[in-house]
Amino acid sequence: MKYFLHALKNYAVFRGRARRQEYWMFTLFELIFAIAAIVLDHLLGTDPAGAGAGYIYSLFSLAMIIPGLAVMVRRLHDVNKSGWFFFIVFIPLVGVIWLLVLMCTEGTLGDNEYGSDPKAFEAVAY
Repeated sequence: MKYFLHALKNYAVFRGRARRQEYWMFTLFELIFAIAAIVLDHLLGTDPAGAGAGYIYSLFSLAMIIPGLAVMVRRLHDVNKSGWFFFIVFIPLVGVIWLLVLMCTEGTLGDNEYGSDPKAFEAVAY
């Protein structure tokens, strides 16, 4: 949960680096909250018939666009790729798989052009 909150506090920070754990924990909690929003939409009846998504889920998804992009760009920086590398997803099939592989790849050890190693910083902090 601390990684989700960290990403929300840095919702528009596109510089620096994010560890794999930060990215995937953010993704996990975003998924959990999205499912809760869908259930809440059904329980409260705020999902218009045939719309596919309710108002609560739509607001949540809209609120998570910038933090999700920011943490993804920082994750790409950790593997020494530019944030613009995100656009690889527009290559059919191959792009999504390639981006998934990058999100699962261990970050660059030591400093790179995007900042210091977040693993080294956490080891010293604790």
